[in-house]
Amino acid sequence: MDNVTVSVPAERLVRWAANFEARHGATVCAVDGGGLRGTAADGSTFTARLPFDAEYDGPAEPASFAQAVVAPAEWGILLVRKGGFAVARLCGMELAEHKIGQRHVQGRTKAGGQSQQRFARRRGNQARQAFEAAAEHAARILRPGPVVTGGDRAAVDEVLADPRLSGLVVLAPWLSVPDPKRAVLDQAVRDAASVRVLVVNR
Repeated sequence: MDNVTVSVPAERLVRWAANFEARHGATVCAVDGGGLRGTAADGSTFTARLPFDAEYDGPAEPASFAQAVVAPAEWGILLVRKGGFAVARLCGMELAEHKIGQRHVQGRTKAGGQSQQRFARRRGNQARQAFEAAAEHAARILRPGPVVTGGDRAAVDEVLADPRLSGLVVLAPWLSVPDPKRAVLDQAVRDAASVRVLVVNR
């Protein structure tokens, strides 16, 4: 038995469920705990969850579940790593405003003693400046309300500690992303709005 969680865009969910049934046998669906649960003839299961922490209470079928996937009228994305950040405000699935920034952060050094300490201080200062820049743009671009975050958890926590961002409500999922660039931001938007499906294969 093995478990895996996959992201499935709403428009592909019906086909995904059909493929699951083809692999595992006749599948019976039920609404369970705000998600859609499918149990196949071989005992394998899937549990689909709506994005943005929404609860599902509609018909127990993939097509209806997919139609229930709706992005908030206004929401945000905040991606932060030591070397850069991406902040975006969205209206539904449309980018209303965004900012992507790269900051140089000194690489690690093999030197020891005082030299290593100087490098560590420099790295710390550069990382702090990067986080401050991310917080500045986040405060300007984002609005109080839902936001999906990703990147480096410590870096995101550092940015969210800014009092100006206290009105943000962080929603699942956490997005594991590389250094934020435009393509990374675009993919993060799609991933944030996708259905999360936990599959248990037997």
